[in-house]
Amino acid sequence: MGDPAGVRRDALGVPHLRADDVLELAHLQGRVTALDRGWQIEHHRWRTEGRTAEHVGRAGLPWDRFARQVRLEPTVRRCFERLDPETRAWLTAYVDGVNVALAEGLGHAPEIEALGLQPYAARPRPWEPWTPLGIFWGIHLLFGTFPGKLFNAHVADRLGPSFLPLFDAEGADGSGSNAWVVGGSRTAGGLPLVAGDPHRTIELPGCYQQVGLACPGIDVVGFTFPGVPGVQHFAHAGSVAWGITNAMADYQDLTMETLRVVDGPDGRRFEARGLQGWEPVEASTESIAVRGEQPVPVPVVVTARGPVVTGLEAELERADGGVTDAHPPAYSLRTPTQVEHDLGFAALLPLLRARTVGDVEAALAHWVEPVNSALVADDTGAMRHLVVGRVPDRDEAGLALPLPAWDPRHVWRGYRTVPAEVVADVAVSANDRASGGGLGVEYATPFRAERIRTLVGDRTGLTADDCAAIHVDTRNGQADLMRELVARCAPEALGESARAVREVLLAWDGHSDAGSHGAALFAAWRTALVRWLAAHPVLAPIAGPSVHSPLFAAWTDVATQVGAGWPSMAVLGPRHGIAVDDGVRHALEHVAASTGSGLVWGERHWLDPVHALDGVGGVVRARATSPRRPVSGDKGCVLAAASAPGATERCYGGPVARYVWDLADRGASRWVVPFGASGRGGEASSEDQTDAWLAGVLHPVDDPV
Repeated sequence: MGDPAGVRRDALGVPHLRADDVLELAHLQGRVTALDRGWQIEHHRWRTEGRTAEHVGRAGLPWDRFARQVRLEPTVRRCFERLDPETRAWLTAYVDGVNVALAEGLGHAPEIEALGLQPYAARPRPWEPWTPLGIFWGIHLLFGTFPGKLFNAHVADRLGPSFLPLFDAEGADGSGSNAWVVGGSRTAGGLPLVAGDPHRTIELPGCYQQVGLACPGIDVVGFTFPGVPGVQHFAHAGSVAWGITNAMADYQDLTMETLRVVDGPDGRRFEARGLQGWEPVEASTESIAVRGEQPVPVPVVVTARGPVVTGLEAELERADGGVTDAHPPAYSLRTPTQVEHDLGFAALLPLLRARTVGDVEAALAHWVEPVNSALVADDTGAMRHLVVGRVPDRDEAGLALPLPAWDPRHVWRGYRTVPAEVVADVAVSANDRASGGGLGVEYATPFRAERIRTLVGDRTGLTADDCAAIHVDTRNGQADLMRELVARCAPEALGESARAVREVLLAWDGHSDAGSHGAALFAAWRTALVRWLAAHPVLAPIAGPSVHSPLFAAWTDVATQVGAGWPSMAVLGPRHGIAVDDGVRHALEHVAASTGSGLVWGERHWLDPVHALDGVGGVVRARATSPRRPVSGDKGCVLAAASAPGATERCYGGPVARYVWDLADRGASRWVVPFGASGRGGEASSEDQTDAWLAGVLHPVDDPV
């Protein structure tokens, strides 16, 4: 497989592209992406269209049903049509490049062979110009707050709203992304450093692709979502650089919908109850092809609030007189993208052309969702903190819970804004309340942001290597609460082995290093406590299978939610009849009986990336080549390498990229991803960055062959 003209690969196989103009550059980026990530981007295209089940079978149905009901592709098509002509031409050039090379890229994908889709891969359907918008929105639809509101509604209904704080993750871990900027007076090069590490689910292939893009007026290195042109979140454009974290804003609303059937001269139709009484809705039925099975009909209903995304089938049956007993509520989803038919892609070309912090700020004024906290610096020494995106201004009652469609509190009153902040010395953004602009209700604990500030301290002469060391700091912010709880447990109330576990935990240095025995005991204790809490009789009314799609299982499963917010439950549980001290004692005894004396954290916490074919029966899953690679860090650390306490201690989430942008010398900048530049399993460049990623080592942004 040969690269087209204009492509230079560095020692890691990262493509650096050069063209004569921006459209030629976009076309080249599309071609190279199709060659390097053909399987990955085509799978994302299927998700955009709600057609994964057509190729992978029934395992694709939950997503396809959601994609059709949320009107994913029709929405992004409208977004594309509303873009300015230059941006539409740029996207079209990228898609043309994808279409040129897609068959070749798919022909080398082991997933295509595993699925037996070689005939399809030889002549794939052409992409549409709006497909990149669909890929971007599809990646981020579940990134917002609405799935969590499904669980909140369940808790409020079964236990009462007073129980919601027990599941608050702000006192626990929340998201794990970090970014910081340090002024030139503190750096070795005399100009700012911008550093960060986005934390997401660790996917195979990786969700970010390293790339260099150059043509007259553009010269950037950065990260892109495969299937989307340009660079979106993290980049160094020579004289300016930026990075982002999730601002944890609440920009998605769920609204409870009630439907009825009306017989009229044109036949039967559905109506929804709204503020002014009963209103017409858009209703249709789509058919989802399922590989090896009969097509599945899927109802689609769009109300004045938005498309109904859960509970629709039962609500339609009830409205038609078929259900009289209790049934799951139907909720519609409303986001700024749907309301404005704008996904923010007008920001992407100006970002590529940016030269100053002012240019980046002007570009990001077009940003829509997800809402981000951005740190920007340029070679004049200027630094700025921005909160970008559209957040509806509405009643606070809708921030935590869905509201009924006939309740006026769900009405939007425009959008909220956060003024840009000039940074004088150091700024840190880590999904915390202080950096998020006050646009949400649940943030990450401030521990990571405070820890990064402590590690930067009053040091001078900082370099990319110093920032790389901060990336992999393993001091666990959950350790202090654990010590407080365990110290309250009297030794005489424990068996001999449990007393020994107690002493190890109290003596643990709080660092979740892969080789730490104390970290392993802490994680085992946490798992036992989470399971005890999740099984507590007080929580019995919310136990049992969810009424919602398995697509939302990570947000609606009780044990998972207890695991995410266990510190809040440990502190507030006694007010609701949960004797947490009994759970702490139970957890100590359980660890003593089930955990070996020589166990270290890396034996429980090893890299376990997620692949799109996980759960597809009969398909050999593509995996990283070396199994059981231990990973340091934990949810409570700056190195927030994630697991799901109470469910699994394998590392399925964490830093999906790391970077340090040096404004004094772009050649001194560094980056790394978990796997490699290529998405084709078995190639050297699909795995050659993993060891560095595990060790906390960063590579030069342009390491010549």
